[in-house]
Amino acid sequence: MTEKRRTREDIKRERQSQQKAKKTKNKTSAGKWIKRIVLTIVLIGGLGLASGAALFGYYVSKAPELDEELLKDPISSEFYDVNGELFAKIGAENREYVKYEDIPQQMIDAIIATEDSRFFEHFGVDLWRLGGAVFANLRDGFGAQGASTITQQVVKNSFFTNEKKLERKAQEAWLAVQLERQYSKEEIFEMYFNKILMSGRIYGFGTAAKEFYGKELSELTLAESAQLAGMPQSPNNFNPYKKPENAEKRRNIVLSLMVQHNKITQAQADEAKAVDITAGLIPEEQRVANLETKYPAFLDVVLSELEEKGDGELIAEGIKVYTTLDPQAQTIVENVMNNDSNFPTENIEAGVAVVDTQTGELRAIGGGRNYKGFNYNFAYDNSSRSPGSTIKPLIDYGPAIEHLKWSTGQTLVDEPMNYTGSKQVITNWDSKYLGPMTAREALYASRNIPAVKAFKEVGADRAQQFIANLGIKTDSLVESDAIGGGHVTMSPIQMAASYAAFGNNGTYNDAHSISKIVFRDGKTSKSYKPEPKIAMSDYTAYMVTDILRDVVSNKRNASAPRAAVSGVDIAGKTGTTNYSSDEFSKFNLKRGSVPDSWFAGYSTNYSIAIWGGYSKRKDAITTWDERWMPQYLFKSIMTDLDRNNPSSSFKQPSSVVSADVVIGSKPLQLATSYTPSNMRSKELFVKGTQPTEYSEEYVPQTLDAPTGLTATFNEVAQLADLSWTHPSLTEGTDENGENLDPVTYEVKMSVEGGASSVVATSSATTAQIPGIEKGKTYNFTVTAISGDLRSDPASVTLFVEGEPVVEEPTKPEEPDDNNEKPSQPENPNDSTDNGNNGNGNGNGNNGNGNGNGNGNGNGNGNGNGNNGNGNGNTEVPDETTPPPTQPTDPTTPGTDDGTTDDGE
Repeated sequence: MTEKRRTREDIKRERQSQQKAKKTKNKTSAGKWIKRIVLTIVLIGGLGLASGAALFGYYVSKAPELDEELLKDPISSEFYDVNGELFAKIGAENREYVKYEDIPQQMIDAIIATEDSRFFEHFGVDLWRLGGAVFANLRDGFGAQGASTITQQVVKNSFFTNEKKLERKAQEAWLAVQLERQYSKEEIFEMYFNKILMSGRIYGFGTAAKEFYGKELSELTLAESAQLAGMPQSPNNFNPYKKPENAEKRRNIVLSLMVQHNKITQAQADEAKAVDITAGLIPEEQRVANLETKYPAFLDVVLSELEEKGDGELIAEGIKVYTTLDPQAQTIVENVMNNDSNFPTENIEAGVAVVDTQTGELRAIGGGRNYKGFNYNFAYDNSSRSPGSTIKPLIDYGPAIEHLKWSTGQTLVDEPMNYTGSKQVITNWDSKYLGPMTAREALYASRNIPAVKAFKEVGADRAQQFIANLGIKTDSLVESDAIGGGHVTMSPIQMAASYAAFGNNGTYNDAHSISKIVFRDGKTSKSYKPEPKIAMSDYTAYMVTDILRDVVSNKRNASAPRAAVSGVDIAGKTGTTNYSSDEFSKFNLKRGSVPDSWFAGYSTNYSIAIWGGYSKRKDAITTWDERWMPQYLFKSIMTDLDRNNPSSSFKQPSSVVSADVVIGSKPLQLATSYTPSNMRSKELFVKGTQPTEYSEEYVPQTLDAPTGLTATFNEVAQLADLSWTHPSLTEGTDENGENLDPVTYEVKMSVEGGASSVVATSSATTAQIPGIEKGKTYNFTVTAISGDLRSDPASVTLFVEGEPVVEEPTKPEEPDDNNEKPSQPENPNDSTDNGNNGNGNGNGNNGNGNGNGNGNGNGNGNGNGNNGNGNGNTEVPDETTPPPTQPTDPTTPGTDDGTTDDGE
């Protein structure tokens, strides 16, 4: 049987049929996959919902029961000192409880518009708000944004910790729904209104109205109601006493939200926004202190730190806060701050921070004089003041030593100078310029021009990084920052922490008042201890410290000797800020007025920073007692602190060496034994950078000794011929081209080892010495003399051979009886002639002596000058001279008319 032959058309139709079948098959396969995916999603969704529901059910099963007492009353939190002792409790104490019907509608509207605009519509959970929060959390991570309603906040603050965990949020939502089922909206709002933390130790809006404005709720203005409504989000940060600028911004946001939710008109909002944020506040001096809480200034810092860490709301949740407070140190500070005799004027204020040098832990806080506990804290809140010259170690000399390896003896010139690109002249406090000096002196004497030069040389970028390592953040630096007059500001707490790094071998710790917090369950805790940071090399820390020791010394120009504590190794720095020329005119200030005075100092145990000044900038410091106040406060506080906890001395690291250098030498040169004491200084160097060359500037000039000295005996003339040579014969100028002084020569002679005496002085290089006898040994020395310089002597010995000449003694003549008797010897007390015997310098052989007598009469008959010393024959008195007149009786001392010597 033969196979049927397929035509071209058959093959074409077959191919088309196959392609159609293939397409059908593909469609069927795609459809199946789509169905599978949909079914899978549905299944997963179902499983997810089931799993979610199961997990939610599991979480809910562990949720606590609603407790009305916990819902209505804050749970007290406890605060412990560094020794583990309880020193404060914050809770429902002194709370002003307000019923819902007594809450003004204006206050309700402000809170609802700000915290939960759909409060009266939702069932405890706001689904619209929740959706926005879910989107934010998917975008930025879980916990990025909250969706808590007022109902949820009541639940959270009553039963849970502040952790943003899924379990807690599920339980919170469940209990919120349950709360809405058991209580009315009005009752829930009343719980929130009275329980919410407002600031520090103030709970509830009713209490806040009394504490801030001294008013009942019904008496509050719209601006005041808006201010209070905005505070719960960040109580201390929006406190109008402490941070009025922040408080004003927050109040205005609340007013805008009230307009947005149709609670007030735009005109009403604008009118309220125009009100001064401090208007209506109780003056701080009229506020009553909370006497039930100890150490209010320190506690305020603790509460602020909790808020900074996002844990401010936990205070209402019964947590335990373990602080770094040293009660002994805090008591010392409070005793100083509350003693009016420590302050030169009635209204001057101070802020004090005491930090542990090694750990950064705050030990004590001085918030102000007689601090009440909720007013402006000058140690913590006072962060907008310029630091003055206390910035110089941080921004100028520290970076220069760290990056340029400057020594403490680096030469800087204090001279007239302008800021770069400006005609503004940089001046010193005394309007003087002291010329070349060491970096050490420039810093301890607080000279401004050298500080700006150091800043310019190290560069703004490196200086900015250096202070960033010390916890000081700034966007940029300018030259005026070098002397504390630019953009950088800081609080006493920050300054104490930054300075502590110098005393801690370069390691910086953020200042902190809390070690840890323990949540209400007693098991969960959170550490607040910061990680130490290496901010600089140990050589930088020690070299800056060594310079700052001189600040509190008695050295000339030292700026803070009043801060020194006997027996305590202290380093520190002063600082003073200035007013602008416009402020002098605006405030009508007298010359020399300043707004701020600082002192920062540290030992190995404590770093203390103190600010002094007035609450209002227009009130100026005008006297030296006001300027010196921080130094005196430091001395008093450090004295007592060190008595209780003695510090050790700062130790020089192996990376630092010392050397005596010549002040002003460039590059630095080592001093010699000839360098004057006022031109030499013992300075520190980074090991390996110390100078090796000695200065020749103060090496004393010397004169070459004569050379080639010879002595020969001239028998004919019976004298010695001496000859020598000297370099001055060929040198007319010195190494600087100056004409040399003429050289003369002093010749001395001694006979047979006896005493030597000058026998000739000559400008020639030869000399003839007569009177030379045979049989004797002569020693001759020749010394070159030029101006004040004398050379070492050249010497030669001459022995003259032969027998010594022996002279026969002559027989004395017999006295002639007919001769006139000799006159009486001169009375030594004769006041009319006290110079009979002079000093003869003649040759003994020729008998020609200069017997010039010098008579010195005192007017009282006591004369000097009777004994003449000659190297030859002295002149014999003329026997024909008539006898002198008899002396008069001496006068009694003190009765003559002459002047007397008073010993000056």
